[in-house]
Amino acid sequence: MENRIEMLRTIYGKFDEDKRLTASRQGQLEYFITMNYVDKYTKPGDKILEIGAGTGRYSIELAKNGYDVTAVELVESNLEVLKKNAEGLENISAFQGDALNLGSFDDNTFDVTLVFGPMYHLYEEKDRHKALDEAIRVTKPDGVILVAFLSVHAIMMSNYLSVNFKEGFTANFDEDYKVKHFTEQAFTGFDIAEFEEMFEAKPVEYITTVAADSILEIAERNPDFKMSDEDFGLFLNYQMNICEKREMLGLSSHLLYICRKIRCL
Repeated sequence: MENRIEMLRTIYGKFDEDKRLTASRQGQLEYFITMNYVDKYTKPGDKILEIGAGTGRYSIELAKNGYDVTAVELVESNLEVLKKNAEGLENISAFQGDALNLGSFDDNTFDVTLVFGPMYHLYEEKDRHKALDEAIRVTKPDGVILVAFLSVHAIMMSNYLSVNFKEGFTANFDEDYKVKHFTEQAFTGFDIAEFEEMFEAKPVEYITTVAADSILEIAERNPDFKMSDEDFGLFLNYQMNICEKREMLGLSSHLLYICRKIRCL
């Protein structure tokens, strides 16, 4: 665990997470699509938990919209920025914490739980299940859980297709095409079916899987890429209408798995 935490401190100590969702068309699309789905499954008066809140881009906007928001972030530097950005907002609380242990929160506390970062950096299967179990535990029955994850196939296309595909394949797959997960990847990706299977024995009902940023991360690697505000506006609407289609999922770098906690009999 310490290796994972130290690695995250190093990554986010060098990376400007605060501008990630505004500095590129890909980030803008990811934020737009994600917030649309958060809005879809929230209602006035809801208590919202964001696990892996980063610098607070989602949590702070939700607090501004009147929700009671609790933000949990593991990396100290991100948490400091989050708290600074949240100054003046009385309906948001920010804590340092790990998705693997939400022991400071009681069972069935939150109406909506957002897991918008931890699954990028959990390399052990037991840790992934522990994080999901904790998110489900603190969510109220009938509450909605939105979990962000990365597509391993989009990682291959955006990072390795035009550079060193063999290196990328060796890093992400074994000879039987089973996806690898290990700390040195920093950001770990999933096959969509692999990710969805993790929820099969859990007390949730599946709602949908969403492509949050389409192929824009791949497209923006091209130095000639450009998109006018008008075209981007049209693309936003287009993407909103197709982002749940199964054929659109694999090449989207960021995805959302959305489910509802079932009410126990």
